Parts: sequence; structure tokens; C-alpha cells
Amino acid sequence: MSNRAVLEVIALDEEDAVAAQAGGADRLELVTDMAADGLTPSTTGFAAIRAAVDIPLRVMLRLTDGFAAGDAERVDALVARATELRAAGADEFVLGFLTPSGDPDLVAVERLVAVLDGCRWTFHRAIDRAADRDALRKQLADLPGLDTYLTAGAATGVDDGLATLKAEAARAGEPGYEPQILVGGGLRLDHLPTLRAAGLDAFHIGGAARPSGWTAPVSEQAVRAWREALDQA
Repeated sequence: MSNRAVLEVIALDEEDAVAAQAGGADRLELVTDMAADGLTPSTTGFAAIRAAVDIPLRVMLRLTDGFAAGDAERVDALVARATELRAAGADEFVLGFLTPSGDPDLVAVERLVAVLDGCRWTFHRAIDRAADRDALRKQLADLPGLDTYLTAGAATGVDDGLATLKAEAARAGEPGYEPQILVGGGLRLDHLPTLRAAGLDAFHIGGAARPSGWTAPVSEQAVRAWREALDQA
């Protein structure tokens, strides 16, 4: 069985997607509007990227910055977007919402999961803002399709979250800890040896794939440097 680590790269458009795949990305997270930390792309945008590459695509489900789903009208709008994306062929997603008290917003999450109809999905970095990470994992444990947590281990990034990431990796297989940990948020190449030694095997990059900044496209060479580092770690 291969021990190849998963490398997921944020893609905003077809150019990003093609460069990321060429550099060795295993999967893409599709978003738009990084000024708002990544929102749901259009259906036409998804379709263009799907036509351009053949690796898995996880599509962000979020309409506004932050980790609140919003009122019932906004949740309705998000459910409608998810339904449109499913009809367009999207079959993997990224989502995650919290209540004002830092608990998982089960009403919003369960409505979305219902229309995803068994598709695989990632609960994103909302876990890093949760009041209780362990309780959140256990509350979400039985939701169909949840196979990944995107997390830095801390709201402030991987530097501060290393101990949490290693501790959670050590609990793999326990109730609530079956989903794969996808490490992202301030991730650097020098973190990889420590994280790989702890058994972590999935990594997510955004800005690190764009040495010239978010106004520039993904760099195939930057992605390849991450691919090679992961293969050697």
C-alpha cells in the first residue's frame, strides 16, 4: 500500500488547476474571493476547472467570510448553490459552520449534508475556532460523507498547533477521530518532517503555492517543491 502523502492545493481558476496538477497536487480545493478567505465558486467556474484537470476537486460551500452560516435565508441560498453544483457534477465539498458560542452549527451542516447525498466532504478550519474540538468531532462523527478535517491545530496557525495536531493524530481511529487530518494554515516546508514523523499524511497549501502572492497564479514549480518535500519526508 502506498504511503504517499496527499497534497491539496487551493485553485481559483483553470490556470491554477492546471499548474497545481502539473506540479504534483493530488486534489484541489476550489474557491473564489480569497479576500474573504475563500467562498463558493460559480457553477461555470467549477465546470471549467473540471474540464481542465482530472484530479479530485473539493468545492467550498461558504457565501460570506467567517464561520457563521447566517440566517435561514442565507442557509437556503447555500443549499441552493450546493444543489446546483451537485447537478453540475461536483462530488466532493468543503464546509463548516459554528454557532456564536463556538459549537458546530448542526442545523446548517446537516441541511447541506442532506443535499450532498453521501458525497465526501471536509470540515474546514472552523474546528480551529471551536469552543471544544473533541466535542465538535464527536457531534459530527455520524454525519455521512465526512472524511477529512482541515486544521492547523490552532486558530493562529501550525506553529501554535503542532502539539494539538500530533495529539489528534495519535488518536486516529477513535470515535470522532476517524476522518483524515488535512494540515493547513500557516504550513511551511520546515514543518513537514515533524508532522510526517507524527503520522500525518495530508497537507493543504494556498499562499505557499503562489510565491508572487494571491494576485498571481499557482506556480507549478512551487507545488513541485512541496510534492518532492513530501515524498522525501
